Formats: sequence, structure tokens, C-alpha cells
Amino acid sequence: MPSEDLSAFGYRQELRRTLGGFSAFAAGFSFVSILTTVFQLFAFGYSFGDTLFFWTWPLVIAGQLLVALNFAELAARFPLAGSVYQWAKHLSPGFAGWLAGWMMLVGCVVALAGAAIALQVVLPSVWSGFQLVGGDPAITSPTGASNAVLLGTLLIIVTTAINAGGVRLMARINDIGVAAELAGVLVLIIGLALFAVRGPQVVLQPAGESPGVGGVLASALMAAYVLYGFDTAASVAEETKNARRTAPRAVLRALLVSGVGGLAVVITALMAAPSLTDGQLAGKGLPYVITAVFGDTLGRVFLADVAIAVVVCTLTIQTGTVRLIYAMARDGALPGANRLSAVNARTGTPIAPAVLSGVLAIGLLLLNLGNPTIFSTITGTSVVVVYLAYLLVTGPLLIRRRQGRFTAEPGHFSLGRWAIPVNVAAVGYGAMMIVNIAWPRADIYDLAGTGSVWVLLFPIEFVGAALLTGYLCWRRRSALSTVPVPAT
Repeated sequence: MPSEDLSAFGYRQELRRTLGGFSAFAAGFSFVSILTTVFQLFAFGYSFGDTLFFWTWPLVIAGQLLVALNFAELAARFPLAGSVYQWAKHLSPGFAGWLAGWMMLVGCVVALAGAAIALQVVLPSVWSGFQLVGGDPAITSPTGASNAVLLGTLLIIVTTAINAGGVRLMARINDIGVAAELAGVLVLIIGLALFAVRGPQVVLQPAGESPGVGGVLASALMAAYVLYGFDTAASVAEETKNARRTAPRAVLRALLVSGVGGLAVVITALMAAPSLTDGQLAGKGLPYVITAVFGDTLGRVFLADVAIAVVVCTLTIQTGTVRLIYAMARDGALPGANRLSAVNARTGTPIAPAVLSGVLAIGLLLLNLGNPTIFSTITGTSVVVVYLAYLLVTGPLLIRRRQGRFTAEPGHFSLGRWAIPVNVAAVGYGAMMIVNIAWPRADIYDLAGTGSVWVLLFPIEFVGAALLTGYLCWRRRSALSTVPVPAT
């Protein structure tokens, strides 16, 4: 998309358009980050669904593909920084469109904190010295949770500095990290398959006691958490060459490569695990399988590669968050808009949003210092908030389609006659998954066994607080009513 095309939306080219197709794909892929998120939640998924948790993966891949197909159309139509916010703003001008951006922003901050604490899952397994606060390194223990906050805070400080340093630096690190992660995923899948001690039929029945429908539904949190954020491939559209063609492909590739790769990792890990019933899979997850299959030395080397993936994942989540803050501030839709929309002349990067996103994520971590439920609570809440933001895009898009106000544009990605059925299915999937993940399960949101209703309802309370804060912010600013929105 040339600069003059950008001007049709009322903007001028401020960000540097230097990213190619791989970099755009890498932005979406590393947000998802198979090695980071699958390692984070494998033990969680297995503890709830036993081997049957595998089947939540095809379900979530199919559901998110429905969402991604709609997003691909929007990425071609509105190739602008901020993706979800921009799409929602043009589909439903006013508070509803702004709310999608606000909820996505909140979700990204929560996801940034969630990704950063993933270091706790791998680093102490690489070297015990990374357990800086001493004690049990398990993330569900008070000492493990405290160490997770410390490691996560240090990581966010580093990623904030990189994001403030410019898009070229970020892209270079991200491209190298994604290449290493893709190679690592391939090696992991092949290695686990070669050392398999059972066949793929392992996923056809539970190894232990049946988890029941409730357990399998709860285990869907793993796949739901892994497979979102692919829209970041479109969030860097104003920095991507030929964005109208590149962004839709990057969005779909990021989801499909991540989904298929993650699916393969899960099934080969189940095939290669020394035991399915000794409690190690539910307790230690993939690090246990890696060290058992590859040996201590090679296992630690591979876990170091996972740590690199965690760093790159955190970096990219913050990159998407920065672009979202910039896009909203540029429209005057956030407090402190003038400062948040300023692009540094030397780095070509909005520095204030990088600092703000880092401070907010670190604040969220410190708020949960020593909390043994920090991992599952932040994970579940981020899924609910981001899925709600997605629903605030696919819902209005469906209304526009039914009214005949959103039709295919020649030469751009289009769903054609499948547009309405795919859109309907995407809305239905999103709504059902929000209800499923937000359901007040004590094993997810109250691991300490407090019995508190407030603890059980944390995701709902968090969303309610975010909505109220957003509404008050909207009323205070009332800025979007002055933003020109082209007819669609």
C-alpha cells in the first residue's frame, strides 16, 4: 500500500514501510509462538483432559480459521496499524467500534504479562540458578510465582527497550527468532516421533480416569490461548510492503502454521512420553518429556531454544500492543493522545506506547506477586478479553454483510459466496468459547481453594471493570466522533 493510499484513510505515512512478507508472517507467528504457549500450557491441558485434550486442538484451529478468514478480508480492505481497532472502527463507528480496540488493548497487556512469565516454565529447568528467589520453581507455588514475576519483569524491560529502538531492530530479532523457532519445532516433532513408545491411537481414549466432557472443555483453554494473536500480522500493515496483498496471506499463514505445528507437537509428545499415568505430564508437562526423551544435556539445549521463543513472543506481543496504542492515539481515542501518537524521528517508532505497555504489564505482574494462581488466572482472562475483542469485529461485520453494506472488492482477498456462512460460524464459535473459558472453574481460578466467589469470577469481573473504565474513558474523550470514516 503506497503512502498515497494511506492518505485515503485520512493518515500520512509516519511509520517506516520496510517489512516484507516473511516479517509480516513472523509478527503473527511469534505472537502465537508454539514453543512458548504449548510449553506453558501442556501440563494444564493434560491435567484436565488427559490424552483427549488433543481433540480441542482441531476444534480451536477450525474455529479460529473462521475468524482469520474474516480478518483476511478486512486486512485487505483496511491495511492499517492497529488491525482489530481499525476494522471495528470502520464497521461500527462510535463507542462500539472504539470498544473493540479498547478490549484488544487490555487483552494485549494481559497477554504480554502472560507471555513474560512463561520464562518460569523453562529457565529453572535449564539451570537451577534461574530460580532467583529460591524454593519450589513450580509456577503454581508461591516461590515459583514470585520468581515468574521477577523474570517476567526483567524480560519486559528488555523488550520495551528493543521496541523503542525501531522496527528494523525488532524485525531483525523477530525474524531470527522465528526461524529458530520453526527449526526447533521441526526438530522437536521429528525427534519425538522417532522416540515414540506408542502410536497415534493414544488420543482415542484416556490413559487414566475419563476426564468427562467438562474436563475436555476446560482443557480447551490451552488451544484457545495458543491460537490467538495471528491478527498481529496485519497490525504492522503500515510498515509492510504491498500490505493489501501481503497482510491477508500473513494472517492466514500465521494461524495455519501455528495450528498444525502445535497439533503435531501435542500428539508426538503424547506418543513419546515415558509414562502417561505417573503424574509427570500433568505436573511438569513438556519439559519432562524433552529431558526424558533427549537426555539431560540435549534437553537443556532445546529448552534454551524455547526460552528464546518466549523472549521473541513477548517482544512481538508488545510490538502489536504498541501499534494498537499508536493507532488509537492517532485518532485522539486515548488519554494523552498527543504524546502516545508521536513517532520518534530517529527510530521511526512511537516510543511512549512502548514504555506505557511495558509499565502496565509489569504492574499487572506485581499486582499478582506471590499468587500461585497467577498463571491460570492471567491466561484465562487474556483469552476471554481478546475473544471478546474479536467478537466485536466479526459481529458488526456479519450485520454489514446481511445489510449488503460489505461486498467484495475486485482484486482483493474475498470469501465470495461463503462470506455469510463463514461469518455466522465465526461469531457462534467466538461466543461459545468466551462462555467456556470464563466459566467459574475452581481448578483454574481458585487453585488455593479459597472458595471465594470473587476469585472464581475473576475473568468476568476483569471484563466488567475494563468495560466500565473504557466507557468512562470514552465519555471523557469523545474523540472518535471527529475521526473521518470512509464509506464502506
